[in-house]
Amino acid sequence: MLYDAYEVQRSWLAGASQLANLSSSWMNSPANPLSYSSAGPIVAASLDVFAHAAAPRGKPNFDLFDTSIDGRLVPVHEDIVLRKPFGQLKRFVREGAPVDQPKLLIVAPMSGHYATLLRGTVERMLPGHDVYITDWRDAKMVPLSEGAFDLDTYIDYLIEFLEAIGPGAHMLAVCQPSVPAYAAVALMNADQHACRPRSLTLMGGPIDTREAPTAVNTLATQRPHAWFQRNVIATVPMLYPGSGRKVYPGFLQLAGFMTMNLGSHLVSHWEMFKHLVVGDDESADATREFYDEYRSVCDMTAEFYLQTVDVVFQRHLLPKGEFMHRGRRVDPGAITDTALLAIEGERDDISGVGQTKAALKLATKLGEAKKQYLLAKDVGHYGIFNGRKWRERIAPVVEKFIASHS
Repeated sequence: MLYDAYEVQRSWLAGASQLANLSSSWMNSPANPLSYSSAGPIVAASLDVFAHAAAPRGKPNFDLFDTSIDGRLVPVHEDIVLRKPFGQLKRFVREGAPVDQPKLLIVAPMSGHYATLLRGTVERMLPGHDVYITDWRDAKMVPLSEGAFDLDTYIDYLIEFLEAIGPGAHMLAVCQPSVPAYAAVALMNADQHACRPRSLTLMGGPIDTREAPTAVNTLATQRPHAWFQRNVIATVPMLYPGSGRKVYPGFLQLAGFMTMNLGSHLVSHWEMFKHLVVGDDESADATREFYDEYRSVCDMTAEFYLQTVDVVFQRHLLPKGEFMHRGRRVDPGAITDTALLAIEGERDDISGVGQTKAALKLATKLGEAKKQYLLAKDVGHYGIFNGRKWRERIAPVVEKFIASHS
């Protein structure tokens, strides 16, 4: 019922968005006498902001067509290396790039957004690395016949992706996948797997959410597990291929994130409105581009979401040494070969300071020479992997770390 109600609302808003967009264009038209009035730009800007906020969004494209290597512009195209029901391994092939550069698997979050949320991460790493990314699929698009997807399956996928890339790769996990990536590395080290990564970079991830709990952590712990089952799980409606699948809808995840920082989102749209009124389209477009990505959301399978809430946020099984993968205990102490870099943002309001750093402490048998920690000053959660501070201050540390362990 919840999902059906949302679809009705989405359909209505899609029509309203189109009407507002047409009306805004008419208000800005030189052929319309009202466009020359003092109220014209204000009305047009109001309609434009509403049209953008109400418009439906699908999966964005990476749109990374070239990169600069040693001062030379190199074409880039995407290649699907391995397809799985709930995601695929995507490679950004750089034509004519050096063949000896490090192979890097970027593990995108499965937390309501598409892998394109890490477009800035990929773009910054492309010049010096052979970049791959986990391109997760919207759960509502996966037929029930493809089976389930939980935290165990996530770990299996990461191991398969590393096997497809081959020996000698490096891995970088942003936020939520820090836990399954860390678990996969522990399992592969314990098995002396030939494709275990040479390094793992964890960025703003919930390895131990008992450290500096944030509002996200509090939300997950102040209610019993059964509450999440009753209140945030919905059934995919008939109009999608995944009809009948139980999911945590992307629109609920987005609503949660928007509510956490509602004031800043309102200010951003107010600033966008003011830019449009005075004709500063460039500044308005920057806000549009951010929210086009931010509001493009996808569903997660119910079993993955509920298991993550239980294992990671409520029972803290990984730092307690009780995390299990298909009946086998995940032992961080087994990590002896893969170098670890933990990165945290000083102003991160999603993964508190100390939650990611815990990964270094848990790897008790890994030599200190293979451990590194970076606390990025004045950086919030999204600034860890995107924007100027990521490009200029954080990425160089990641590059140097990968190079020193290649």
